Amino acid sequence: MASSFTGFRQEAFDFLIALGLNNDRSWFTPRKGEYEALLKEPLEAFCVALGEEFAKRKIPMRADERSPFRIYRDVRFSKDKSPYKTNLGASFPWTGEGGGVGGYLHLSPGESFTGGGMYHPSTARLAAWRDAVVNDRDGVHAAIKDKKFVKAYGTVNAESSLKKAPTGFDPADPDIELLKLKDVIFGHPITDAETQDPELPKRIASDLAASLPVMRYLASLPALEEGSPAWLR
Repeated sequence: MASSFTGFRQEAFDFLIALGLNNDRSWFTPRKGEYEALLKEPLEAFCVALGEEFAKRKIPMRADERSPFRIYRDVRFSKDKSPYKTNLGASFPWTGEGGGVGGYLHLSPGESFTGGGMYHPSTARLAAWRDAVVNDRDGVHAAIKDKKFVKAYGTVNAESSLKKAPTGFDPADPDIELLKLKDVIFGHPITDAETQDPELPKRIASDLAASLPVMRYLASLPALEEGSPAWLR
């Protein structure tokens, strides 16, 4: 599939806003063609273009037409039976040594962002991270304080964290905030206007290239389980 990404149109975000107000099959079905033209096909083209950038820059992640998530929600165990997501996403799994990490793009009106890391890790991998924080402080800090990573993302995201120190760890540990993390992730926002730029794949590739010190460190952690989600392998 050749890349033909020309940017996301403002109408794509208008469609998502309207879908949020009319989240039912009777509204969506006659507009499915509009959804495909405004969102599905441009996102696939973006992912292909991003994959081309990964290849040029030797970034060990995969992006192609398989990367986007479906717009259909899994409502089997949810009280909210709305059939459609009101945002779009795509994942870019790690293809280098190790695993358990990946990149991500989220598209939502006024709330788009890109980033990556180790999301919802298994208990064993989270334990491996905490062990590294205590026993390989220099290695952990070298990764998360890398100048290019800090410029692109600032630091790892602490939104998904324990309120207290995890069991068995000293609450006074100098890296307690790293130990409290439940996900080791990072990201930054993207404006709606920025998503309309045909050069968006190059920008996202540059950002994810800056994340490589952190990605490589996380990917090297032990205890990757065979049952981990496919995009994290």
